[in-house]
Amino acid sequence: MDAVATIDYLARAKALAPMLEAAADDIERLGELPAAVRDTLIAQGFFRMLQPRSLGGAELRPSVFSRVTEQIARVDGSTAWVLCQGSGCSMSAAYLAPEQAWEIFGPATGILAWGPAMGQSARAVPGGYVVSGTWRFASGSHHATWLGAHALIFEADGSPRLNAKGGQVTRTLLFPKSETQLENIWNVLGLRGTGSDQYTVKELFVPDAHSMSRDDPAERVEQGLLYRFTSGQLYASGFAGVALGLARGVLDAFAEHARLKKPRGTIRVLRENHVIQSQFAQAEAKWRSSRALLHQTLDAAWEHIEQHGEMTRDHRMEIRLASTWAIQQSKQAILDTDEAVGSGGVFVGTPFERRLRDILTLVQQGQGRPMHFETCGQYMLGLEPESTTYV
Repeated sequence: MDAVATIDYLARAKALAPMLEAAADDIERLGELPAAVRDTLIAQGFFRMLQPRSLGGAELRPSVFSRVTEQIARVDGSTAWVLCQGSGCSMSAAYLAPEQAWEIFGPATGILAWGPAMGQSARAVPGGYVVSGTWRFASGSHHATWLGAHALIFEADGSPRLNAKGGQVTRTLLFPKSETQLENIWNVLGLRGTGSDQYTVKELFVPDAHSMSRDDPAERVEQGLLYRFTSGQLYASGFAGVALGLARGVLDAFAEHARLKKPRGTIRVLRENHVIQSQFAQAEAKWRSSRALLHQTLDAAWEHIEQHGEMTRDHRMEIRLASTWAIQQSKQAILDTDEAVGSGGVFVGTPFERRLRDILTLVQQGQGRPMHFETCGQYMLGLEPESTTYV
């Protein structure tokens, strides 16, 4: 058996806890992963969790990947976010020719980051594309060696390149980070250590071999079961894991806090208060049930792929629903618990305030939007969803 396939990444993630706890303040202050943390994550293969085994990657089952990001986020949300983003980007290796995949991801430091498409474009030229534009929200860009640009493609005469359905073609173009201009814009409420900055390229030529139609089965080179999932679904699974990890960290810290804290003017510690007992039990139920639904949904899709080769549209909608629900219920569990903490929870350095800021930032990202419930509801009621961007 391949040695990589036998690695217990969840056990490795648990073992990282002391290092991440010690580095948490530096991660927040620096706005990026400190060198020692970054180097440890690289050495232990965490950036290879979703890479093909042909490149030395793990091709982790999605429910396991989600558990790993959850475990890391219990200690530090920014580290878990960076790993999830980098891992999702690395799924592009499955859509590149082997020599290009090795060029980008073969080195131990071969890490890819990118920002979402926002209407940028590229011009087709002989042998590739010329691209100009600025992309934001490139989480993990500080330690990445390659960056990507999702761009609408125009022909040399300025006409849009259209696909078989009449829509404009979008391709993802990959290039060394050294070819870009980075700008630090990440002055934000939470997830401050992710370095989600912006980058700009001007009239940059990108060879066609360094481009792909992301998640397009027609361009899929690797045939492992993992690559029947889209990178978007792995982002959803991993970021849901981050949300669950933040909530778990708060719930565990609150249980200890409630054992010792005696609010002013009372004779009992918090855990002896009946209202607190009910609130905590409900928060725990939200966490456990949403986590179980996420893992069950991911495993059901995996098992269907094992038997039939591809997932169904039902599975796609179920993953969208379960991941959004896990993110939103994690947020609610943190908010419910935070109300019970008292004034001690507002101080910087407590187990509560950073996780609260992190979850409030996380839910603003596309994977956590409540509007996804509308999309899923439309589909489940027999209607054609108005938006399938995140499905």
